Amino acid sequence: MHIVKNIFLFLVIILFISCGDNKTTTKISIPDNVTWSEHIAPIIFKNCTPCHRKGESGPFNLLSYYDAVKKAAKIKFVTQTKFMPPWPADPEYSHFMGERILSEQNIALIKTWIENKMPRGDSAKEPQAPVFYTGSFFGKPDMVIKMQKPIVIKGNGTDAFLMVKFPFKLDSEVFVQYVEFVPNQRKLLHHVNGHLLSYDETRSFNYFAGESNLADALNNFVDAYSKMGLTYTDKKEPALPKLLPNVIYYLPGYTPPVYNEDIGGFKLSKNGAFFLKNIHYGPSNIDLLDSSYLNIFFRKTPPKRPLYETQMGTFGISPIEPKLIIPPNEIKTFHTFFKIENDISILSVNPHMHLLGKVFVAYAIAPQGDTIKLIKINNWDFRWQYYYSYEHPVKLAKGSVIHVYGTYDNTAQNKLNPFHPPRQVEQGEGNESMQTTEEMFQFIFTFMPYKLGDEGIELKK
Repeated sequence: MHIVKNIFLFLVIILFISCGDNKTTTKISIPDNVTWSEHIAPIIFKNCTPCHRKGESGPFNLLSYYDAVKKAAKIKFVTQTKFMPPWPADPEYSHFMGERILSEQNIALIKTWIENKMPRGDSAKEPQAPVFYTGSFFGKPDMVIKMQKPIVIKGNGTDAFLMVKFPFKLDSEVFVQYVEFVPNQRKLLHHVNGHLLSYDETRSFNYFAGESNLADALNNFVDAYSKMGLTYTDKKEPALPKLLPNVIYYLPGYTPPVYNEDIGGFKLSKNGAFFLKNIHYGPSNIDLLDSSYLNIFFRKTPPKRPLYETQMGTFGISPIEPKLIIPPNEIKTFHTFFKIENDISILSVNPHMHLLGKVFVAYAIAPQGDTIKLIKINNWDFRWQYYYSYEHPVKLAKGSVIHVYGTYDNTAQNKLNPFHPPRQVEQGEGNESMQTTEEMFQFIFTFMPYKLGDEGIELKK
């Protein structure tokens, strides 16, 4: 009986957001002789290899014909089921840059090739595997900042929350386009939030001294800064350096969005440190060391259009209705909304839930009543949480209302449910809400103040 309680609301939401979706049928034509060289290698190298290589999220390499043959059965299964490439967002609802979606034609080609014993074809004509820079998803960075010492992750079976500093010193100030956090313990990393600390050269400081990492201090950051050597040492006010928030971010499957040269970016002073305010590791049963690092990518010009970020829902600007409490043996839907106070251009969106997440939908209602589709995820997967960047900025006029719905499955049928039998799950306080076994409901979006013509900007791919 409990499950029925929210099923009706869930179905109404799905029916509403699906209205107007136009699905087209594409005719599939398969050649008589499908070969690796002519048909399959281009598909694999474009859609699979960027992640299936050393140091990235793929569990095995897909850099050659022989790599593909060894994993043929798995490749057929994950492409037929559309489990891979991972792209949770519904392409029938909204579109984003870099969509990792195989066409029905390509899926059929892979299936045919494998069922026909994987002919190689003319090896002299097959494309060369792409060459990547080891240690980065994007290429060679302009600067790499490593941890002062590795983080010890205790194998006690509980979540770990820490603060970590990455100090640096430059000969002159530079401008940064984006920062890439490269996880060392990728399977344990739940999330990372990081800021930039910039120091006034006319004052005294020694930010290379002190502890390199500490247990998360929650709101007592002044004491934590002092222990980590991040405060000024001249006993003047203010005691803390200038802080630029949210310049580093990480979630499973995440890569930082890369925008055009005139969008985003920030200045890097000669003296400073990146401060991971919160780095969250999931439970481990064995002691491990983490040596994650930062790749810094410069830009040539000062920032022209600064970016801003806000979040709705948990810890955000809008309350969750009803309160985020998910009773056992229920499928329950929650809602949050926010009215936009000025014209803005949204560049990226980031939905966030934990293991009980099932469906996520966000859209805006314009002042004149039009619906602006933002994102829909029909089958939430905690392992793949992207910052989805639009192909063009999406204008939301002043007075538009963003609506977000999240559906959670706290039944035994949810294979990812951390509790058996199911128990009540809710949003905790502070770090409690960030634990993998608790829940969150967030909609984070990156935006800039609207300028005439923003809708026509083609964002960099």
